[in-house]
Amino acid sequence: MDKESLSHPHQGISRRDLLVVAGTAAATFASYSSVARATSKQGKFAVGEAKPGEDIFAYITRVKGGFDLTTYQQAIGAANEFKEGDQAIGVAAEDETTRKNARALLANTKIRDLYRQPLFEDALQRLIWQTTDQAQYEKIKDWTMGELKAFLLSKPEEEIKAVMNGLTSDTIGLVPKLMSNDELVSLSQKIFNVMPGTQMGAKGYMGARIQPNSPTDHPDDIAWQVFDAFSYATGDIVIGTNPVDSTVNSVVAVERALKDIVDTFALGEVIPWCVLAHIDVQAEVGERFPATVSTMFQSLAGTDDCNKIFDITNDKILNYARSKKGERYGLYFETGQGSEFTNGVANGVDMMVLESRKYGFSRAVGIELARVQPRGAWLHVNDVAGFIGPEVFKSRDQLVRCCLEDMVMGKLHGLTIGLDICTTLHMTVSLEDLDWCQDQIMPANPAYLIALPTKNDPMLSYLTTSFQDHVRIREKFGFKVNDAMWDFYKRIGIVGSDGRYTANYGDPLWVYYQYRLAKGDGRPKDAIYEEGRGRMREVEQRGVDLATGHGEKIWDLNPALADKVRGLYDDAKQSLWAELTPEFAAGVPNVVPVRTLSKDRNDFIAHPNTGEGLNSEAVAAIETLRRSWGNDIPKGQIIISDGLNAKAIMDDGHLAPFLEEMRRLLSEAGVPMSDKNILVTSGRVRAGYRIGEMLFEKADPETLRGVLHIIGERPGTVHHAYSVYITVAKGKRWSEKNIDHDLTRLVSNVADTALPPKEAARETLTIIREIVAKEVNGSRRYG
Repeated sequence: MDKESLSHPHQGISRRDLLVVAGTAAATFASYSSVARATSKQGKFAVGEAKPGEDIFAYITRVKGGFDLTTYQQAIGAANEFKEGDQAIGVAAEDETTRKNARALLANTKIRDLYRQPLFEDALQRLIWQTTDQAQYEKIKDWTMGELKAFLLSKPEEEIKAVMNGLTSDTIGLVPKLMSNDELVSLSQKIFNVMPGTQMGAKGYMGARIQPNSPTDHPDDIAWQVFDAFSYATGDIVIGTNPVDSTVNSVVAVERALKDIVDTFALGEVIPWCVLAHIDVQAEVGERFPATVSTMFQSLAGTDDCNKIFDITNDKILNYARSKKGERYGLYFETGQGSEFTNGVANGVDMMVLESRKYGFSRAVGIELARVQPRGAWLHVNDVAGFIGPEVFKSRDQLVRCCLEDMVMGKLHGLTIGLDICTTLHMTVSLEDLDWCQDQIMPANPAYLIALPTKNDPMLSYLTTSFQDHVRIREKFGFKVNDAMWDFYKRIGIVGSDGRYTANYGDPLWVYYQYRLAKGDGRPKDAIYEEGRGRMREVEQRGVDLATGHGEKIWDLNPALADKVRGLYDDAKQSLWAELTPEFAAGVPNVVPVRTLSKDRNDFIAHPNTGEGLNSEAVAAIETLRRSWGNDIPKGQIIISDGLNAKAIMDDGHLAPFLEEMRRLLSEAGVPMSDKNILVTSGRVRAGYRIGEMLFEKADPETLRGVLHIIGERPGTVHHAYSVYITVAKGKRWSEKNIDHDLTRLVSNVADTALPPKEAARETLTIIREIVAKEVNGSRRYG
């Protein structure tokens, strides 16, 4: 794809920017992530019996003849409760005996020795050292980890807070390894880090991040989900939308829609809003359109290598903290166990310690914010546990364990931490399982949970917490909403003066009516209601469900909506197991059918890495195609994969219109493409990178080549949508065989009922033009 052919981009066409892996509610790549291909340590690890009083360093010296970093990482990882991700990294315990032995060694190890020997050193580790309180560290450095555990479980909050800032993130990441679930709950129940000027994060309070996502970023979809949340007295810490389109013009439109609601209801000092685009995009929006950006978001990782994929550095995020000088609202981070290994950059460290390092990063940023925010640092973290998929962990018990671990680690870092207790639809955790998980986790008192009209996100295609779940949890556990927001719910008539829900509970039309009144609308109530009903119908016709009323209990969905959600869940399971049919494959023009290393659909779902490499027959077919070009190598190749939803590719009106329009547009732009369409069975995103590397490794090192990878998104919505992954790089980069997500841009939610395929083709061309104009990559801002 050459610069001369693509130097004049079309105007006015939006694009879908890169959504990177993060264990975040904004991370679409997580669906297709890989087992850590960069590590050679696969499987499980055995630890022998510890001698009396032996610590982990003495054990390593005894069995290895001296210190060995790999053995250190493996022994530390072996102390974890089992998760599939740790096995993929190569640090999971071989059996319960190994786990017991590893914990015994760890309990005997002194904090000072762990401080001196990090599991992995990079710039992030050095930042954590720099921001660890040295005076507090001196108080506890001679304790063993067993003594630290006993201290944390037996002492009150004030004594714990007097030393916890002296713990490095590695040390904090080791604490949960020694604790049972009940002990994690007990510890979490007595540490609370409250957001300045609020009750959020305080004992007995449990709030909500309203997540009003839309498959098309339609402002009405977003606004009506906010009205819906307010009708259930839900939402207090942030209104945060995950954008489909991360261009400045699209992001500012959503920012303005959220700002309008906050301003109209006079909530500017009570609740911030946020569009979860990349932080650089948010900053650009704030500069070009002043006063439209409130709190700012970013996904964080636990290593420099993974943060590079997210296009962030320590300095970049610290600079953004400084840029919030004098403002009410600061920064909002999302994390989640597994993002590093799914990107192949765990560097041999287990998922829990890497998660703790993200909280260390957050703590460092909070210190910087505290210097510039006169009312205190406004920073909170949302742990998106379960979003990546079964390669991280599979069961409901593991989801509970992960959330409890992360709560303790976040609180020990001094953070206001919330949870996204969630599951992807290709995991085995059911709708009912999520309720069970909530009940196991809630005694730990997270600061907040995600909140949707139903458990099913209409854009991200995963399951999390509904508005009604919040009502149930508040009733069962006695949790409160932040006082200022509860007063607002009283003001608009959702909650009465007696603290009970009114007849307006569960009625977004009533909230819309209050919104119109606050804008000075003098029309009769019936006229406003009629207008509102029409808009609600339009929202629901775009595939965004709105909750109204309730079922038998006030925290139950109304029966019709409950049936629909169940139907979407069932359809997702069918879509997940659907396979490309021979008839469909035969109908793809100029098709080159290939398969990955996945033995079957079950292998593909259970072992994501098998969907990233090609089998021997596929390699031969790709080599044959490359040889057929001779020296006349085209500028690009189209690849089609089933991904996690073959129906998204096979549904009528999905693939064919995109292919026809895409080839027409590229032809008009003077871009010579391969006339073949490579069809991959059991294909994930990185399979496209591997194909591109084979095809373009002998291309001119200084000219651009690209692949357009069309792949079924994970199921869970009515749309059966697919994405187009756009990767353009110079021949030299393809020949180096290190293409990964950091080079890739994305057009998502493509379907006849969402983003129309022909419009998606136009967006794809626009993105290609933008990439070429920027000469492939380069961060827009701070470092």
